[in-house]
Amino acid sequence: MPKDQALGLAREKGYDLVLVSTGVEPPVCKIADFGKMKYEMLKSEKEARKKQKSGTLKELKLSTKIGDHDYKVVLNKTLDFLAKGHKVKISLRFKGREVTHSGLGLAVIQRLINDVSAAGNVESPPKLEGKLYFMLLAPK
Repeated sequence: MPKDQALGLAREKGYDLVLVSTGVEPPVCKIADFGKMKYEMLKSEKEARKKQKSGTLKELKLSTKIGDHDYKVVLNKTLDFLAKGHKVKISLRFKGREVTHSGLGLAVIQRLINDVSAAGNVESPPKLEGKLYFMLLAPK
């Protein structure tokens, strides 16, 4: 049907002529109440966002002088979070003048990366910012 005829028919019924598909020849349109159609689209998008699982971020903190048992606790928590599908942010804080020996902190982080390699990937590599090392792990 020609565009003018379709517009006239839509106005006659008190509705709008809404373009449904633009990529085809001839373009596909339908007669509908545009306000109601827009409201329904927003409502369905909102429902889709509710059902969508957002990847939550969990944070674990380490130190350069971490004990063996404490390290194992952090490792198990990291593996648990990754198994549940969460991203894990690892932060290592230097106390006092420990920052001058940043290699010790990097060694602890590398040890954690090696132990977690089966369950997760390094999303952002260890970065030193001031007195903190940051790293982000994502599940495989």
